[in-house]
Amino acid sequence: MSARHQGDDIPVAQRSLRPGPPRGRSLRAVLGTVMVLVVGGGALGFRFREPLVQLLTPPPVPGIDARLGSDGRLLGHFPYAEAPTDQLTNVSPGLMLHTEAAVELLAMQREAAADGVDLRLLSGFRSVDLQQQIFFGVKSERNQSAEERAQVSAPPGFSEHSTGYAVDLGDGGRPAANLSVDFERTPAFRWLQENANRYHFKLSFPRGNAQGVTYEPWHWRFEGSAEALRMFEPARQLQGSERSGLG
Repeated sequence: MSARHQGDDIPVAQRSLRPGPPRGRSLRAVLGTVMVLVVGGGALGFRFREPLVQLLTPPPVPGIDARLGSDGRLLGHFPYAEAPTDQLTNVSPGLMLHTEAAVELLAMQREAAADGVDLRLLSGFRSVDLQQQIFFGVKSERNQSAEERAQVSAPPGFSEHSTGYAVDLGDGGRPAANLSVDFERTPAFRWLQENANRYHFKLSFPRGNAQGVTYEPWHWRFEGSAEALRMFEPARQLQGSERSGLG
């Protein structure tokens, strides 16, 4: 039998392979890699948990393809619960307010009348169902997107009117200016600027407000009770950060 080199019996393909590390070392390397991936994945998951939750959570209002912001707002509006009916009082035919707000509004109207100003309540409490009709009905009628509609009207479940603490006010002597920016040029608006704070009413959406809602000189909210202050505190904080330059 002719002499052969011992390596000639090894296939050529296998001759090019380099010997691997010892088995124990290879296992330690694999375990180390797994630990890095687990720890790194956990850190990434923690960092991106909130965005992932927001992405996976269904939109809060059916028919609006938008999700809540980090501060709970939807298209600029904070969420508000509907006032219980036993906390509402009739102020005028078809119009109700939270009892605390109603008392102060009626007193404010009386003083305005004594000063020769006809201050009218145009809208008060609205149920979530009514707000839904208003939001989607006008949205459809005007062929608006949800974002466009939300600049002038809150989505259902996000309207200050549902609390019973918000009012739309007008001037009985200048009805053509009601529910428009022209209201700011009426005697009623000027009177409100000078006197509304004494009755705990505050303009909800001034010019350039941080919520991104269109300027509404007619829309005021009552902040004269602990419950009302608690309810509107997120909006107050946002406006406060805007004034201080932090927003």
